[in-house]
Amino acid sequence: MLASAGALRPGYRRSPARVRGARDAMLREYLRAQNPQETRQDAGSDDGLEEPEIHREEMELPGGGHLVLTDIESITPERAERTAARIAEILRSKERDRQS
Repeated sequence: MLASAGALRPGYRRSPARVRGARDAMLREYLRAQNPQETRQDAGSDDGLEEPEIHREEMELPGGGHLVLTDIESITPERAERTAARIAEILRSKERDRQS
C-alpha cells in the first residue's frame, strides 16, 4: 500500500530489482508458513542438556590460598595440580612485583 502511494509522486520509478526482491521474500515466507519444519516428538527431553553435571574440586594453595575449580568436564587430579601450580606461580609473581 505504501509503495502504491509512493508511486503517485510525479517522476517516481520503481526499481525492478527491489520489486523482484520483495516478491521473492514474500514467496519464501509464504512457502515457509505453508511447509513448517518437522519436529521430533521427544525434542527437548532426555537429551542430557537440561542439567549438566558440575564437577568441583577444592584445593589449598601455598601461602594459605584456597582454589575452587568447577567445570562441566571431569577434573582429573593432574589437571587440578597443574591449575594450582599455575595459580601459585601467578600469585608468587604478583608478590615479587609488589616487593620490587
